[in-house]
Amino acid sequence: MVRAYLCLSLLLSATLVLAQSPVKTPQSKKTPRSAPGPAGGVSLNSPIPVDPGVKVGRLPNGLTYYIRKNAEPKNRAELRLVIRAGSVLETDNQQGLAHFMEHMAFNGTKNFPKNELVNFLQSAGVRFGADLNAYTGFDETVYQLPVPTDSARLFERAFQILEDWAHNVTIDPAEVEKERGVILEERRLGRGAGQRLRDKYFPVLLNNSRYASRLPIGTEEVLTTFKPEVLRQFYKDWYRPDLMAVVAVGDFNPTEVETMIREKFGRIPAVQSPKPRTEYDVPPHKDTKVVIVTDPEQPNTVVQVIYKRPEIKERTLNDLRESIKRGLFNTMLGNRIQELTQQANPPFLGGYSNYSDFIGNIDAFTSIAVAKEGNVERAIRAVLDENARVKQFGFTPTELARAKQEFYTNVEQSYSERDKTRSSSFVNEYVQNFTDKEPYTSIEFYFDFLKKQQAGITLQEVNALVDQFIRNENRAVIVMAPEKDKDKLPTVAQIISYVDDTGKNLTAYEDKTLDAPLVPTPPTPSPVANAREIKEIGVTEWTLRNGVRVVLKPTNFKNDQILFAGTSFGGTSLYDLKDYQSARFSSTLASLGGTGAYSQVQLGKFLSGKQASAFPYVGELSEGINGSAAPKDLETALQLVYSYFTQPRKDPEVVAGFLSNQRSALQNQISTPTPARVFQDTVSVTLGSNNPRRQPLKPADLDQIDLDRALKIYQERFANAGDFTFYFVGNFKEATLKPLIEKYLGGLPATSATEKFKDLGIRIPAGQISKTVYRGLDPKASVQLVYSGDLTWSPETTTQLDALAEVLEIKLTEKLREEESGVYGVGAGAGYSRYPVPRYTFRISFGCAPENVEKLIAKTQELINDLKQKGAVPADIAKFKAETRRETEVQLKDNQFWLGYLQTQYYNNDDPTEILRENEQLNKVTVESTKAAANQYLSSNYARFVLLPEKKQ
Repeated sequence: MVRAYLCLSLLLSATLVLAQSPVKTPQSKKTPRSAPGPAGGVSLNSPIPVDPGVKVGRLPNGLTYYIRKNAEPKNRAELRLVIRAGSVLETDNQQGLAHFMEHMAFNGTKNFPKNELVNFLQSAGVRFGADLNAYTGFDETVYQLPVPTDSARLFERAFQILEDWAHNVTIDPAEVEKERGVILEERRLGRGAGQRLRDKYFPVLLNNSRYASRLPIGTEEVLTTFKPEVLRQFYKDWYRPDLMAVVAVGDFNPTEVETMIREKFGRIPAVQSPKPRTEYDVPPHKDTKVVIVTDPEQPNTVVQVIYKRPEIKERTLNDLRESIKRGLFNTMLGNRIQELTQQANPPFLGGYSNYSDFIGNIDAFTSIAVAKEGNVERAIRAVLDENARVKQFGFTPTELARAKQEFYTNVEQSYSERDKTRSSSFVNEYVQNFTDKEPYTSIEFYFDFLKKQQAGITLQEVNALVDQFIRNENRAVIVMAPEKDKDKLPTVAQIISYVDDTGKNLTAYEDKTLDAPLVPTPPTPSPVANAREIKEIGVTEWTLRNGVRVVLKPTNFKNDQILFAGTSFGGTSLYDLKDYQSARFSSTLASLGGTGAYSQVQLGKFLSGKQASAFPYVGELSEGINGSAAPKDLETALQLVYSYFTQPRKDPEVVAGFLSNQRSALQNQISTPTPARVFQDTVSVTLGSNNPRRQPLKPADLDQIDLDRALKIYQERFANAGDFTFYFVGNFKEATLKPLIEKYLGGLPATSATEKFKDLGIRIPAGQISKTVYRGLDPKASVQLVYSGDLTWSPETTTQLDALAEVLEIKLTEKLREEESGVYGVGAGAGYSRYPVPRYTFRISFGCAPENVEKLIAKTQELINDLKQKGAVPADIAKFKAETRRETEVQLKDNQFWLGYLQTQYYNNDDPTEILRENEQLNKVTVESTKAAANQYLSSNYARFVLLPEKKQ
């Protein structure tokens, strides 16, 4: 895998979604963990203490290792081999070989010839791609290996794999030739408008530094023609112990792990006279670099203003305090810019300003806006005016107080979950420490430090940051736009004037808040009328007197997490086509209004610093609400639920702004549709039998939305809680939860009436379908093969479908990727649903060269026919079973899994204890059962979709 663009990926495109989503709080650098709390009066010049829970060592040959015992999840470990070498170190004739070397590590080592490494791990339940993976960046290459620890032999072999990657990759010339095609296909997947635009602006943005010419994917010329000895030279030069780290975090004995690391990696010889590892930089510049780039397939106009500055290295406690200030600054400015999209006529489709690390030795303060109707000037002025407003007037005391509370709450939650932190969270910190010297400190220390320092951070200090971030030197402006708008774009001189002239006639920001109860009139409680225990899975069912059903699963998987959901049949299916768009957007428009007395902006401010959320939705067959809370904020979350049910709020201005933005975004997509969008729209419309409810959304559809009708539909969907089932999973005690449930859910309006959805009769057409779409400038193709039909609903049926998908994907990967070198990746997946009628959809998809489409489809059909005649090979069935069992082991300790599982079982009227019989179902997967499944599910109703480049005239 290529991690080529890192944080720069945000520069490549801007996408809008048609529903509101919560704003994540941006922070400056990674939030560190830590060690013992500082005594009072410790100097801020002291170094940041490292976490004593981590054993760090260095072998005589120079290799560094990090070891931490962590039992979350149980019987699992996260292993990493980190090479502090990436594409920036390649010579001209090695461009792309850092990434190529990463691929070769999976194609044969001393102890695992050819593909034996992947086969071995799959048989142990480790999925290739999903679990076992690697990435190559500019400055590092990282191999990721999550493994079970309850088998001593498997665990030891995992370290043998790491050692083999470090110095025993065989680089067989035959395997190199096969892998060329795979990597060229990966490169092909990355082609498109983003790549073409990037090629134009990278050299300017990065001031012709080494980074601008060393994208990890490399050049086609080198990838096609290099000799294996050139790859061996890269391996020899840079895969050496002084540039390596082994990271091991998990449920194991640290002493035994250290012994294994010392034994296996200590035998790697130190390199005599190693090649110098050059640290490349991005040279500063005094002027403002402006790049205006266009492309026929770029769907919208994106403006970015990037203020580059030397990287801030966090070394001392004062650096740690400064990082808190940056986090507060980012939070407050981010909230202000988000508010701009909630006006009646927003100045842009989306935007943000943020300080963060960037690339190499630089950080950046970046302001981005997606221009509305291509209006570059309005977009850029709007986002930069917010920066200027901070510069002129600063933030307000109330903003800072909220940001501090939000920051504190986030850290407090990490602290409360310190014994439940996943190994993957720790391991990433140690990787960053090795590659970029990022500090790692325990959450105990950091939380204590925050408590002592944050209160003393003044508004004046945070306001002063804007003068550090926004400076005229080392500045770059990038405008990306559709080719059709080229003549409408401003000139370089005009763009510089926009940037230089912002901040005129501004007034201070007014922080409009509301201090009122979410639920002004306490609801009348309704007691639990019936209770039932399902002891096998630790679940309790309550039925309240008003008819609301509540399913409870208390857990100790997380200390500070309660997840909940509520669902009911009905949805948009109950409304005629003339009301469809109003119904479809009903929950979105209701949420945009806020709830009760609170506007959406005021509600966000009210909830700041609280761990409580709730989001209503109206789907096609059902409606409901999803949310989460910390135990201490659960009552607030339930008040939100009650308020969304009973107090929807109408805000015509915000809705007008939202619809205005959506029209503009949709118009962009229609006037400059991407090939992928046209293709996927064709697939969706065809599989939806051309039904009006399966058509891509158009600007004219938004004109059919009537706000009053939408809110009326929303109220109808949530008028009767009596046919809702609510689910609660997480850290709660039933006795504590009961009065809150009785008050806020028991107080909801309810009747004895129950609703069902309406079967709209939308089915994938029967028979054979073939559609080819000609779109796109690049020589690349996409293929989707879809089988569908009716289904006998049962756990056995769905397990057999899952097994069929997994064994077919294994074989397709072997055939299309490893043997034919024709694809980078291939997916085979089974989808199934009970409602409106039991149906299945089996989908195979891959990307490839246009000239290989027919050959690869034919190879796919050969594999399917082979499955029909012989069934799956026992080894592949064993891999599926091992992967499923290993995955379930972890899922059974995960709140999100249980919430989704219980919802699914109750929604489908299935036995909630079915999960306990998974082994029984897996044992029914045999060679014969996969043969029968292939014949049953891969025979009828076949749809073939192919995306090819536009035909040359």
